[in-house]
Formats: sequence, structure tokens, C-alpha cells
Amino acid sequence: MKAVVWHGKRDVRTERVDDPQILNPRDAIVEVTTTAICGSDLHIYNGLIPAMEPGDVLGHEFMGNVVECGSAVKNLKAGDRVIVPFAIACGACEPCTRGQTSLCANANPNAEVLDVMYGHSGGGLFGYSHLYGGYAGGQAQYVRVPFADFGPVKVPQEIPDERAVLLTDIFPTGYMAAENCDIRDGDVVAIWGCGPVGQFAIVSAFMLGAARVIAIDRFNYRLRRAKAAGAETINHDEVDNVLEALYEVTGGRGPDAVIDCVGMEAHGQSPDAAVDYAKQAVKLEMDRPHALRELIMACGVGGRVSVAGVYAGFADTFPIGALFGKGLQLRGGQTHVHRYMQPLLERVASGSVDPSVVISHRGTLDDAPQLYSTFARHDDDCLKVVLSGA
Repeated sequence: MKAVVWHGKRDVRTERVDDPQILNPRDAIVEVTTTAICGSDLHIYNGLIPAMEPGDVLGHEFMGNVVECGSAVKNLKAGDRVIVPFAIACGACEPCTRGQTSLCANANPNAEVLDVMYGHSGGGLFGYSHLYGGYAGGQAQYVRVPFADFGPVKVPQEIPDERAVLLTDIFPTGYMAAENCDIRDGDVVAIWGCGPVGQFAIVSAFMLGAARVIAIDRFNYRLRRAKAAGAETINHDEVDNVLEALYEVTGGRGPDAVIDCVGMEAHGQSPDAAVDYAKQAVKLEMDRPHALRELIMACGVGGRVSVAGVYAGFADTFPIGALFGKGLQLRGGQTHVHRYMQPLLERVASGSVDPSVVISHRGTLDDAPQLYSTFARHDDDCLKVVLSGA
């Protein structure tokens, strides 16, 4: 089959690889109709995620048609059209029964590596390094889906792929990011990063009752999309001080809640950002936490901090004093996507939300290498890329 394959930093190729096979009675094989390039895939593309191996198939946002099921899969049959959660989960372990499916105790066969790095491993992920199981991803014509009797959700034929596929990751991720803010009536929520997850965090914050959302980014094309969703906007590079700009528009009190939709590759022009660049380049620091520092400093007293951006390891000069001194709550983590797919699918089906508005670029698997470069460079106002499985 044809698949998008990683060969090294900024070296992504479309190649022929072996077709997937049923390996476990709970497996299914899905023929991919639509897949997407996620912003977190760019961390792999830029060489920042460890434990990648040449030949790994990329991609964790995908949907398609079931072509084969293992003997234990009774809820699906050949021909069913499904969306597949990016996190792989068994549905029966303690974290899964709590609804914390991204922390599945049975889905990561390489858990001992993350046990050393983090103290305990989370679950497995499609196409996201051997730290998370080494599972082949969905930027391919076919995918083996483990625990298919628990994860995939059937999609009505009347909902187009482009409205459904983003329910596999970024729409639920934006929603959980907003939910983690414990939004209350009248709250002001500030969001750093207006990429696709940031856009869905904006929509979700309003859905959950925020009175105002302030979106911060350095690209005007992304800020225009945020403004169209109802947010007020601040261009990070066009103000002298983001904190002062936020204090001005919040009457000096700062936001009630803040969301990091940037993660480990944050940009900035301040001295701390320059130090982060240098340390990450020589592998003295895994993550560039400029945005995370800034939003913690900006958050009002007693506020809530939500981290949706991906971080991999250790970050220097974390403002723990500000977090403690202002009594802030901090929440984050991989999205428990199984929890959100069905209710958000119902919103899409009702017409109240159209996730496809974030899609700016389309192509095929053959176009993936060029579209990875376009997305990573922010060329042509690239906001979100989807690929057909052909």
C-alpha cells in the first residue's frame, strides 16, 4: 500500500509499504478515505520527538471504511464508515473505566521507556514514535486499528469526511482544553496559539459559556480566523508586551483562564525565548516553554491554566512561584478523545458546528511531503491540511 513515511528531520516521503494485517482478535483493518496532518506531526517533522525510526508511518487523524474485523470485534462489520480516536485504548483498564482513555494501561507495549521518562506511561498513539507503542499511523491507504471493539465511532453517510475527520483529534483536543478551564459565566479566557487546536479551543470556550475569548498569535491569517469565530485578537509580534496588552483589555485583572495551544516549539522575541532556541538546538532543553511562561504570568489570581500544546520532556525556568503565589490550577495531558467523539459528532450532525472551516489545504498521499513543508513554514496561509487516502 501507499503511506507517508518518516526518514529523518524534515524528510517525509510517500512510499510503498506492507499492507497491515489482523494481529489480534480485537483488531480491525480500516481503508482510509481521509486523513490529516496535525500540528503535533510537525514536532516529528522538525526532529523534536525522540524514538522515531526510519520507515515509521505517520499520522493520527484519520477515518475510513472497515474492510476486515478480528473475531472479537462484534460492534463493527465490513463497510462501516468510522472515525478512529488518535489515542489507542483498551476500554477495560482502570484509566479507561474512569474515562481517561489516553492513559490506557494496556495500549503501549513500550511503556517501560515512558515509565523512566515520566514516572509512569500513558497509552499508545497512532503514528507517534516508539515511545507511544510504535503503531503505524493513518497517513496511509490502510491502517490496523487495535481494540476496534472499543475505539471507532460510526459516522452517518450524510456527514462529509471533512466535517468528521477532525473529530479524531483536534476538535476534541480544543474542547478538552476549554473544559479543563472550568469556565464560568462571565469568564474571560485567553488562548495562546491560533492553529487548528487553538481555533477549536476558541469555539469550545464560547460553547462552554465564556463571555470573552482573547486569542494570541503571531500570524495574521490565523488571527483573522479567530476573529471570525468571535474572539478578540492580539498579534504577539505587534505589541511591546503581551501581558500589558492583556491587562489593558481586562481592566488590569488578567484573564480568568488561559490555554496553551502552542507547546514545545513556542516562538518569541524576548531573552528567555532566545535562550530556549539555543538550548533546544544543542539538546540541553527538550521544550521551548516561552508561551507557557507567558500565560502563567498573565493569568489572573485564582485562575485556571490549561495545557493542550504538546510537551515532551523538561523545560527550564518554569514560573512555579507565579503558579503558587497566584493560586492557579494547572491541568493538561493527551486528550481523552473517546469521551468526546460521539457528543461532538452529534453537534456536527445538527449543524451547530462545522469543523471543516479550519481546512485550508487539500491533497493526496502523494502530495504529503510538499504539504508537510508548506504547513511547517506557514506558507500560503496554511492552517490545516487534509489528504485523501488515495
